[in-house]
Amino acid sequence: MGSRQGYQASWWVYLLHQVPRTNFQFEAVESSFAPLDREYQQALLLLTSVAGLCLAISLGLICVYLIRFCCCDPEDEDEPKPQRVCCVTWSCVAAIVICCAGIGLGFYGNSETNDGVGQVTAALQDANLTLQSADALVRQTLGLLSGAVGGDLTRLEEALAPRTEFVAVVRNTRRQAEAVAQILAGLPFWGALGGSPSQLAHGLAYLEDYRWLAYILVLLLDLVICLFTLLGLAKQIKWLVVVMTVMSFFVLILSWGSLGLEMAAAVGLSDFCSDPDGFVLNLTQAKTDLNPEILQYYLACSLDVPNPFQQRLTMSQRALSSIHSQLHGLEREAIPQFPAAERNLVSVQVTLNTTESNFHQLVALLNCRGLHKDYVDALKGLCYDGMEGLLFLLLFSLLSALAFTTAICSLPRAWERFQSRDAAYEDTEDDDPFTPQARSPPPRSSLHLSAPPISNAPVSQYMNQSGLFSGSPRYDSMPLLDRHSPPPSYSPSMQASYVGASQEEPGPRYRMDFLT
Repeated sequence: MGSRQGYQASWWVYLLHQVPRTNFQFEAVESSFAPLDREYQQALLLLTSVAGLCLAISLGLICVYLIRFCCCDPEDEDEPKPQRVCCVTWSCVAAIVICCAGIGLGFYGNSETNDGVGQVTAALQDANLTLQSADALVRQTLGLLSGAVGGDLTRLEEALAPRTEFVAVVRNTRRQAEAVAQILAGLPFWGALGGSPSQLAHGLAYLEDYRWLAYILVLLLDLVICLFTLLGLAKQIKWLVVVMTVMSFFVLILSWGSLGLEMAAAVGLSDFCSDPDGFVLNLTQAKTDLNPEILQYYLACSLDVPNPFQQRLTMSQRALSSIHSQLHGLEREAIPQFPAAERNLVSVQVTLNTTESNFHQLVALLNCRGLHKDYVDALKGLCYDGMEGLLFLLLFSLLSALAFTTAICSLPRAWERFQSRDAAYEDTEDDDPFTPQARSPPPRSSLHLSAPPISNAPVSQYMNQSGLFSGSPRYDSMPLLDRHSPPPSYSPSMQASYVGASQEEPGPRYRMDFLT
């Protein structure tokens, strides 16, 4: 059926359908979709518990790592410290990058699942529109036939009362019209469903809206944690990294929990998609009074399955044709003799023509092609797009759980590195040129120094006195000549001041010669 009518189970469905299922007593359970069966529910819960076991293992590994981190001395490790720091940093970055990739897969999977459910609801709405149109046609036709039998045919019989053969024809026409009305009244089968496809579509759309919103919030939470963790590592903000580590614990539990639910949902959906007709037939037989032949006709829609309405539709068509021929006979023979009956006869003919038009539309609506197309569209949306999106969400939960497990183990090493680096800076000497204090620019007050006093030393000794030109330690240990700088030059105002000072305090001649 599936391959002939446009639906065929995907290989993902086939693979997941082969997953073994056991109940709580570890007894094998059939893989047919039976959500109301107790053993089948236990099998799905056991699959969900696999994610809980993985959560326990990851928490155990985290505890062991943190205990080792808190109790062991880092100096005892054989690996050099720079190599350890590089490994910790890159492990954090790699875990966050993997988590970001998983978040992208999660957004895609959430969108695909939403599209699949939207396709299911659209198909259900189309099926509901078809059934409502058929129901409206049946009600309209029954009203027309009832009005014709109780009004025009009764008055036509009174007008033709003098001729018994004409009265017999009118009574036969009335009986056939009543038979057609009775057949049409038995055609609507959707009343036995106990509900409409529209109600199912609204309930499904309501649940899907909340599911979509919940996953969007989870994805955004993961994304915010990843971005702020990267910010904390880049800016080396210890409190931010600590807060993100605590939040990672919560997201880790959430990821493993969602993984368990998605695993059970994927396996259950694969069981349904492998044999959807069997589940629908069993459910309708258990919950409704619908004839299984009618449901099988719409599910299969093939020449091998007979149309359950064919006999009644054929009888109705023959009755309408017989009524037409009888009315034509009355028009040809009775109207010339009873002109007053022409108005009632024309009214009955108009009613009969409308009834035939409605009957042909009803036959087209009751055909299996329309409803079967809606059924196949719903299956494609649920088993193609829905299954694909669910698998991407499962992959997102798995990557997120693994990434946050790695991040929780690596982030404490990262903030320890921040603390150890600050302590190392405090322990260094003030004259160490590689410390942040030595590399910082000198204060502005040290740049505005008074003019150095006049020295009697030679020019070479004068050039070596670098401390007279700067109070910063970075210039004390480097001679002026080694810095490849020219001798100091003096402006005319400075020379004048030096000349005045020399006149007040006589000195050797070579000093004046040097200044001039």
